[in-house]
Formats: sequence, structure tokens, C-alpha cells
Amino acid sequence: MKKLSYLILSLIFLGLNIQSFSCTNFLVTKGASTDGSTFISYAADSHVLYGELYHWPAATYPEGTMLDVYEWDTGKFLGKIEQARETYNVVGNMNEFQVAIGETTYGGRPELGSQPDAIMDYGNMMYIALQRSKSAREAIKIMMELVAGFGYCSSGESLSVSDPDEVWILEMIGKGEGQKGAVWVALRIPDGYVCAHANQARIRTFPLADGEKSITFSQRDQIFEPGIECFYADDVISFAREKEWFDGEDKDFSFSDTYAPVDFGGARFCEVRVWSFFRSVKEGMDKYYDYASGHNLKNRMPLWIKPDRKIAVEDVMDYMRDHLEGTPLDMTKDIGAGPFACPYRWRPLSWKLDEETYINERATATQQTGFIFVTQSRSWLPDPIGGIYWFGVDDAASTVFVPMYSSITKVPEAYERGNGSIMEFTFDAAFWVFNLVSNFAYTRYNYIYPEIRSEQTKLENKFLKETKEIDKKALALYDSDKDAAIALLTDYSVTTGNETVKYWLNFYTYLFTKYMDGNIKTKREVPDGYIYYTPGVKQPGYGEEWYRKIVDETGEHFKYPGKPAH
Repeated sequence: MKKLSYLILSLIFLGLNIQSFSCTNFLVTKGASTDGSTFISYAADSHVLYGELYHWPAATYPEGTMLDVYEWDTGKFLGKIEQARETYNVVGNMNEFQVAIGETTYGGRPELGSQPDAIMDYGNMMYIALQRSKSAREAIKIMMELVAGFGYCSSGESLSVSDPDEVWILEMIGKGEGQKGAVWVALRIPDGYVCAHANQARIRTFPLADGEKSITFSQRDQIFEPGIECFYADDVISFAREKEWFDGEDKDFSFSDTYAPVDFGGARFCEVRVWSFFRSVKEGMDKYYDYASGHNLKNRMPLWIKPDRKIAVEDVMDYMRDHLEGTPLDMTKDIGAGPFACPYRWRPLSWKLDEETYINERATATQQTGFIFVTQSRSWLPDPIGGIYWFGVDDAASTVFVPMYSSITKVPEAYERGNGSIMEFTFDAAFWVFNLVSNFAYTRYNYIYPEIRSEQTKLENKFLKETKEIDKKALALYDSDKDAAIALLTDYSVTTGNETVKYWLNFYTYLFTKYMDGNIKTKREVPDGYIYYTPGVKQPGYGEEWYRKIVDETGEHFKYPGKPAH
């Protein structure tokens, strides 16, 4: 979620201490899903982002009401804009009409990263749009109107925008000093296909405006025509010509290559996450490994692909848990994994030795995630019932996705804003409880993580079954008493969220008791006649492979002379 600087890799090479590459989005159209849902996923990755569940209740406002706008990442006051007369309920990044928005920051050309006096940044743009839109198309239109009217003060962004019927990818970058607003392109992902983005601009060429399938911002009133599949800023090409960044024919203009050219870091740290997702759903993607690993930047992947099989919501959750397993970059296999096959590398992302620069891999699942979600929008259900915001905090691989219906009128206290902070620990907050478990797992991953995976799967399968029953109960109420249906969904979501955190805290105490001090202890029954009986204890040590590495490196330094006495 934290914004990235442009050319992050070059800054790393200069030894600057900056945020690592953040955030990942996977996008699944209804024709590509097992049940006709649309999905978008999002990991908000930042070492200083506190994971909590945002909520804006629906409201009405008197004419002339003004909205204070504070920069999303810093809290700095930016200015005021007119508030809408009516706003909609928003839970996290999804609203009561099942519209959802995610983002990843790619930065882009540095001279475009600042716009004096601009009021709209990427965070406010998204959340204001969610409070005002009833479809993905309307959300895109509103976001671009906000940017055009109030300026854009963030760097380059890729956005995922979905509703029950469509999924869009939007990429944008500000115009920098001297001009107001942004240049951008939005494309509807063809039904039956999947897309992804992860901190690297991915839209290249796009269909030019013809009034039937493609329109410009000045034609924005046509955005609701169902045949429109491309929507872009009128000056997205002419602005690049003016800056002397492009001089070819319009049909050959590439947004990504012009405003955010891919480099080694853009491929190896960012596009590799897209590639790993793509290869999980379609055969033949290994032909792009040389690109994803940063060694052939001309072999770019397609913007979207048609998967070989349909994708379920639980599949998307698991794709977000990827550590490049099964690839040549598998983070459980190299020496950095240590003796316990830990697929995590402590930052910085790159490091120097003897004047040479080296890197760690950047996988989808990472330790510094603040929060993560998978949105599920379902066209066959009424909007208040159809939208489920599967939400978790901390590392995707170790979290539990909990169902939050997007119409609920309150959120669980354990996930609520203001319950703890990044420097304020509390056992009552989901973020801290899940961090207790994940950080303990990092110490002996190959022993502890399988237990996490088992509990995680058990809970998520339980929620998948429960939501089917909750859907039925809410639907039975909906026609006669919509408020009662929403109250039912609220009660279920709040109770499930709070109970999950309590369960996970108890799970932590179990893990800590079992695995502390390098032991693996199991409880044994006290035999008759005994007051106390010690638990069973295993001490597996570091494993033969790691011991062999120690001997290979140290020779006879640790060798015991003769045979040990015991």
C-alpha cells in the first residue's frame, strides 16, 4: 500500500533504505471462475502498514457539504472537495453493490510523481469512488473525474476494478508539475480470462477510440454502453509526444513502455509474481521464465490469459500464498531458506558483498503484509448478499481469510480501525495475533507451517460451507425485510471475525508450548500411580542436509575426537 519510488532497483543499488516492492493483485472474470463469481485479490504489503478493516457506513449529506481530503499514506491535509449527497456502505475495498477496487504502485517516470496543489491521491481516489459507484464502469469514470477535477498527487498506479459482471484493469500516472490530472488507460478483461499486476505497469498497446469498443475521457458518458471495452485519457498519447517520449504511430503507442519501462527489477521482483500466478493456471507459461527472471525483457507476457481450468475463490486465496514453489526461484530451496526451508528473506531486498550487488527473491506471499483480501462478487444474488470480502491480516500464507459480507453495518472489533497500531501491541487485535503465529513459524518453518496450513484450511473450508447456508437464510429474509437480512449478515461476519481471532490466539499458545526451545513436545497421559509425567520430547536438530553444509564449510572444527561417551 505504501507508495514506491521510481526506479526502485537503481535506488537500492545506490544503497538507499527504501520500501521494498509492495502489493499484488490477481483478477478473475466470471467466465473463468467455477461458480460465475468475479474475484480480485490484493495484498497490501508494507513494513509499516497496520492491518485493519476499513468501514464507511452509507450516509446522506446536505447539499454543499464539503469533504476533507487527507493524504492516504501520511495523513497530510490536501484540501476539500464537495461531498456526494448520498454515499454507499463500504467494507474494506468493496461496497454494498459488490464493486471492488485494488491497486499496486509501479511509480513510473520520476518527473511525473509530484503535482503541486493536487488534492486527489490514489487512496482517496479509490475509497471515494467506492462510496459513490454502483458498477465497475461508474467507479472508473468517477476516479478519472476526481483526478481531472482536483489533480493527482501520487505516482504511477495499476488498479483492479470489478463488479458482479465485469473486471477491468486501469493504469495511470500523473502529469507532473505544470499540468493537472493524469494520463491513463482502462481495459475490460475479456470474460473467461484472468489478469494480474504487481508493481509493474503492464498495459502496452490498446484499441484506439472508435465509439463502438473504445472511447476517450471526453466521451465518458458512453462508458455505460456494454460494448465499450477500452477507455482512456484523451491526451495519453499526445502528452507523451509533447514530452518527446514517443514519436511513432498512435497504433503502436505502448503505455507501459512509455511511462514505466520494465527493467531487471520490474521483471524479477514484480512481473515474476504475475508469471507464477499465470503458470499455476495455464500450461506453457515457462516460456516466459527468462523474462520473469529479468534476463530477457523483450519476452513480455500477455496482459491476460485464458486459464486451463475454472478457478474457485479458495484457489485465489492459495495463489496469494505463493513463494515461487516449484520454479527455479523456489524460496524454500536456496541457502537463504536456512535449515528449516523458510521461504522468507529479511530486508533489504538487495545487498552488497565485495562491491557486487545481490538480491533476494520477491514472492507474492511476504512477511510485511498489512492486510490481504479476495473479493467475491456474485451476479445471481441481490447485491447486499452477493458480495463477500474475504479478509485477512498479515502474511497471506499464514493468515485465515474470514468472510465479511460487503453490506454489513459494522465490522468485528478484532479487525476494527483503532484497535492497536503498528507500534501499539494488543492481544485483542487480529493483526498482532496473526503476527504472533507467523513470526513464530518463521523460526522453524518446515515443522510449524504444516500445522498452520492444516488449521487454516479447516477454518476456511468451514467458512465456505457456512456462507452457503448464510446466503440461503439471508435470501429468505431479503424480499420481506432487507434490513433483517443485512442484520443477519452483519451478525455472522462480526461473530466469525472475532471468534477466529480468539481461536488463533489459542492456536498460538498451543504452538508455542509445543515448539519452544528447539524441542517438539507432545502431551502424554499420566499413568496410574504417578502425580506427574513428562511430555514426549523430540529434538530433530537441523537435519542431515544442513549438518553436511556445516561440515563442508568448517571441516574438522566441530569434529568430536574418537567416539562420544554418550
